[in-house]
Amino acid sequence: MEVHNVELQISAVRPDQYPEQGYPEIALVGRSNVGKSSLTNTLINRKSYARTSSQPGKTQTLNFYRVEDQLFFVDVPGYGYAKVSQKEREKWGKMIEKYITSRKELKGVISLVDARHEPTDDDITMYQYLRYYDIPILVVATKSDKIARGKWNQHESKIKKALDFDGSSAFQMFSAQTKMGKEEVWKWIEDRMGE
Repeated sequence: MEVHNVELQISAVRPDQYPEQGYPEIALVGRSNVGKSSLTNTLINRKSYARTSSQPGKTQTLNFYRVEDQLFFVDVPGYGYAKVSQKEREKWGKMIEKYITSRKELKGVISLVDARHEPTDDDITMYQYLRYYDIPILVVATKSDKIARGKWNQHESKIKKALDFDGSSAFQMFSAQTKMGKEEVWKWIEDRMGE
């Protein structure tokens, strides 16, 4: 998709605040600092539209970005950040769960992991959770440019093994620096929009 118009429509914490246009929605999940904003900015051809924060754990709402009046990217609060209180984490957990389990416009979830490392327990939990609810998943391994190309397969199999990767999910190496993987991610999104 060629993107020219993007707007942050609303930062929501409750279902009654979600947009009502009925456009398909693609949620982006991942731990703080994994590169969600960088992926979003790459997909929408912007330098710094999605808020990248020097303070991980800063996104505390579901941010609905309206793209070309055709779909929403929904930026979900990053998980696994230690400085957030347990109570705050539980509140986010409930908000995210409510969105993921009840939103009929949600067509798929892009689950981001860091290509350089094995998935964290939180990454694994999130992946299994999405699978349990039978939501289409694209696992995107960010920061791939930091790994020698010859080692990609090795890193991919490590990630898939840790996640107990299921053949119904999709996988993509990605780099915000080189834009590698951008087309493939868009193809996956467009396939979901058509469903």
